[in-house]
Amino acid sequence: MSLAPRAVVVHRRTEYEELLARHGTHGQAAFFLSSRGRSIEEVVRRHDRTQQALREVAAAVPLTWRSSRVERADLDRFLFAPEDVVVVVGQDGLVANTAKYLRGQPVVGIDTDPGRNPGVLVRHRCGDTAALLHAATAAGGRAEELTMVEAVADDTQRLLALNEIYLGSPGHQTARYRLDADGGTGPGEAQASSGVLVGTGTGATGWLRSLWLERGSSAGLPAPCDRRLLWFVREAWPSPTTGTTKVDGELGRGQGLQLTVESDRMVVFGDGMESDALELTWGQSVRLGIAATSLHLVT
Repeated sequence: MSLAPRAVVVHRRTEYEELLARHGTHGQAAFFLSSRGRSIEEVVRRHDRTQQALREVAAAVPLTWRSSRVERADLDRFLFAPEDVVVVVGQDGLVANTAKYLRGQPVVGIDTDPGRNPGVLVRHRCGDTAALLHAATAAGGRAEELTMVEAVADDTQRLLALNEIYLGSPGHQTARYRLDADGGTGPGEAQASSGVLVGTGTGATGWLRSLWLERGSSAGLPAPCDRRLLWFVREAWPSPTTGTTKVDGELGRGQGLQLTVESDRMVVFGDGMESDALELTWGQSVRLGIAATSLHLVT
């Protein structure tokens, strides 16, 4: 007998909850904000809207389904199952934070604060949840397959990201490594830089776009569903032992970017989640390219 679908509701602590955790009481939190020229009333209103959205989403889950709820800080310890339908309730960034832990499960994005969030990935309102859950499990349901980027280290460590993957030194000091694309005939180019960024079309509205504009790149930015990545080296430093001839490029299907660490430690993290990073040491290598897994975003 096959299991009934499970709706997994993903959320994050609100600013109000974080203030209470830090200051203990509503009054102390209000005093802290007022000392910085802010009012707690708007923070509480956004908290209330989020809680209401979570209640509405929970009520929309069919009675025959199973359900679960996970907070963003616990995503790296949560076991997603193949039959899950993931409902992300919050901001666009929360979808990206969740995507790296999925393997093709459908994702529904619910915007808790329309007008404040861009709504690129959380495109729907709470009232649409029931119809979207049905569409997620129905044959021929509409969805977009958003391209993801992956990093695979030589010790089999693997990291996925929806927007971008960053490789660099902890603390954002100078990173030293050797860089080459697939098929290179030599040992690659030794570089000293502020790190390397490899991004997708979904990430082309954020960090990747800022580097693309700064560099004046002639490569067109990819669309979210394009099977294409762009990469940039940040602030490469020329010296007698390090070069700057390979500082940007494009990766298509089957292509990869290879880095070999030439410093004591480098970190690799995706979508800004430094707390969940791969750690590499001298002599280790990592390859970056298009992930076989895509984000299945229900539209």
